[in-house]
Amino acid sequence: MGLTVLGLSGALSHDPSAALYIDGKLIAAVEEERFVRDKHAKNRMPYESAKFCLEQAGITPADVDIVAIPFAPISIFEKARWHYAKRYWYAPDRSLDAILMGNRRYHRYRKRIQWCLQQLGFDLKKVKLESVEHHLAHASSAYHCSGFQDKTAILGIDGKGEYATTFFGYGENGQIHKIKEFYDPDSLGGLYGALTEYLGFEMLDGEFKVMGMAPYGDAAKYDFSRLAKFENGELIINTDYANVIGFRRYKEKGKGYYFSPKLIEWLGPKREGDIADDPYIHYAASMQALFEKLALEMMDYYLGDIIRETGKIAFAGGCALNVKLNQKIIARPEVKELFVQPASGDAGTAVGAAAYISVKNGVPVEKMEHVYLGPSYSNEDVIAACARHPSKPQWQKIDDVPERIARIMVEGNPVAWFQGRMEFGPRALGGRSIIGCPSVKGVADRINEQIKFRERWRPFCPSMLDTVAPKMLKVDHPSPFMTFTFEVNEEWKDRVPEVVHEDGTSRAQVLERRHNPRWYDLMVELEKLTGNGVSLNTSLNRRGEPMVCSPTDALNMFYGSDLQYLIMEDVLVVKEGARGL
Repeated sequence: MGLTVLGLSGALSHDPSAALYIDGKLIAAVEEERFVRDKHAKNRMPYESAKFCLEQAGITPADVDIVAIPFAPISIFEKARWHYAKRYWYAPDRSLDAILMGNRRYHRYRKRIQWCLQQLGFDLKKVKLESVEHHLAHASSAYHCSGFQDKTAILGIDGKGEYATTFFGYGENGQIHKIKEFYDPDSLGGLYGALTEYLGFEMLDGEFKVMGMAPYGDAAKYDFSRLAKFENGELIINTDYANVIGFRRYKEKGKGYYFSPKLIEWLGPKREGDIADDPYIHYAASMQALFEKLALEMMDYYLGDIIRETGKIAFAGGCALNVKLNQKIIARPEVKELFVQPASGDAGTAVGAAAYISVKNGVPVEKMEHVYLGPSYSNEDVIAACARHPSKPQWQKIDDVPERIARIMVEGNPVAWFQGRMEFGPRALGGRSIIGCPSVKGVADRINEQIKFRERWRPFCPSMLDTVAPKMLKVDHPSPFMTFTFEVNEEWKDRVPEVVHEDGTSRAQVLERRHNPRWYDLMVELEKLTGNGVSLNTSLNRRGEPMVCSPTDALNMFYGSDLQYLIMEDVLVVKEGARGL
């Protein structure tokens, strides 16, 4: 008797996604933004992503046993809604709403999901719709996908789910046990998000930029301790300054922010533009330092005993993408291995909810070893897309892709690389990437100027052979998903300068050949030509756009940038006048 579970996320009105487990195997997982070409796909349902998952598996809606959603009703008899009401006393309309109508959002979301399922051809009388608490879905996406057999500490930190913002628990024999949760507005992710807005970026995306900016500043210059404290086992965010709602919000040009005018009085005007300068770089450094300090204190307090006992941690929630925090966690002597869910943000809750329901029904899920879970395209699909494209691409089919592309890279050219199934989650991992040779001086700047239009202080990352990692990186720890930064050994800082950040670290992807042989073989060719089995790797998109999904997306992006080379499967597209042909 098989079990088919479809997970659908998007409850928080951003990052809708779908994931499909059949008999414990993750068949497909994909984010809606990639299909609708709208970053974070706000206020949409995971319609296209669900449709893709069913197509990939070759099944119909009638074959799905259970649909799992990562959002659940929260009882009035528990602490969450009362905590919210008490802490947001200054916005009585919201407070009362939490107590009287606290599950309104859940009911609205459930209705929208039902509508979405009907559009897809589901019979609502026949399919079971099951709710999983948001933080349990995050926890499951970390623990159940980690493959850890021993007792495992589970950490979840994000903005917020229904009411919870932070989750501490442990997993044992496939079961998840909750130890403690914090509730909105006491949210480390919410505080980081509010400071992200103050530093001139959008929440959901800008957090990475703040983290990238932090090494340029000095955390000791400003004392941010007034913003939050952790004492007697409770996290308290100072809602005079941040994670604010209603009339406490700072407003500008009709938009309300998650910080208050009081923060502006203290730190000065909100940052504008693209320049990372004084004092904002120091603010970024101080925020990152406070975030790391509090996260580690909370982890020690609630999970320290379990970690000392087993050494295993599973981590998810948007803040699990803070690779600097992860570097600090794996540096601890008691930690043997940290598994970070590669799609730690809300998109990953589709996987988590589906995994949780699968396990609950007696079907354990397999370890998540790669994220190549989206659509793939054949050479025929690629050629058809070229034929249809208004730019009339000049293409040729080549039979020695890794060798040919490595040569083009070594000549100093960035290349758009489109191979196999699209990645799930925010990192490009060799399916939809822009790549460059990291020993060629200035290649990162070239990518920035020609294509990404990113802020210069944001790091570019390396992907590397598993044989290179022990030589280049100071710490030996599995890193298939770019969820950690590592200190780089001195010699390698000179060998591959384009992928080492200001603070001497790299956010590395360490490859095993079995998951993506062609990507691995490209590195092998680079090693033959340069002595370094490392590639610069950034996502295949322009600033503010979602990662490319289809060959048509790739061609649109290619012709909307100054890139000269695009390889899709075996089809090489070259712009006229490009060097190195």
